[in-house]
Amino acid sequence: MRFINPKTDIAFKKIFGSEQSKDILISFLNSMLYDGQPIIEDLEILNPYLAPRIRGVKETYLDIKAKITGNKTAIVEMQVLNVAGFEKRILYNAAKSYSIQLQAGEDYTLLNPVIALTIVDFPMFTEFDPVISRFVLKEKDYLVDYLSYDLELVFVELPKFTKELEQLETLTDKWLYFMKSARTLQTVPETMSDVPAIEQAFAIASQANLSREELEDLEQREMFIHDQRNAILKAVNDNQREIAKRLLNLLDEEAIAQTTGLSLEEVQKLKQQ
Repeated sequence: MRFINPKTDIAFKKIFGSEQSKDILISFLNSMLYDGQPIIEDLEILNPYLAPRIRGVKETYLDIKAKITGNKTAIVEMQVLNVAGFEKRILYNAAKSYSIQLQAGEDYTLLNPVIALTIVDFPMFTEFDPVISRFVLKEKDYLVDYLSYDLELVFVELPKFTKELEQLETLTDKWLYFMKSARTLQTVPETMSDVPAIEQAFAIASQANLSREELEDLEQREMFIHDQRNAILKAVNDNQREIAKRLLNLLDEEAIAQTTGLSLEEVQKLKQQ
């Protein structure tokens, strides 16, 4: 048995945003937002998954939007590439979801909280270690809440999650492992199959349950992500090399390597050129 990669945005929305994904999304959101506690009892997926209609479209953001217990709106996004402006787009989408709740002339008291949950496949906040981080509006000096969490940004950094299968304990652990490792598994692990929602997620993620068109769309998307990631790495490397060239007559080779992140061998080759 082979599973699709839930970190691909199309696959992510198919698994968590399909019409049959209600229980899956409830379990996933409870694990990411509420430490696995059953705070969310019910939800409505506002934009159910539809297989892509236009083949080869590269810049389609496939978010999940749901109304959850307590009249809150949750917007969920999977992001694998650290592109320019990404952090601002998250804030913009959250603010937009908050503001569009009102029709012209309606009272501001009708506004309900919005939670923007973003799962990323790259490090975002290197200054601290937790996998899940939360940002809310607070007074700068006294850290007093503004409007009691009406706008909340929650980030899940998958590279920070390092537990192995035998170390999984909580519902949060199991969902994080699913997100990070489902693509590499051949069967559903026993330690995870005891959660019905996760077992259901594996069933949706099984390649055997996808049409040929869906598999081709997923393959194209993964190829695009792979190409973009390589392009980003090349741009970073080119920038490092340019900086190193400027430092060749100012610093020794070891100092240049430490400053730019290039290896000592790469710096020596630049010097020979």
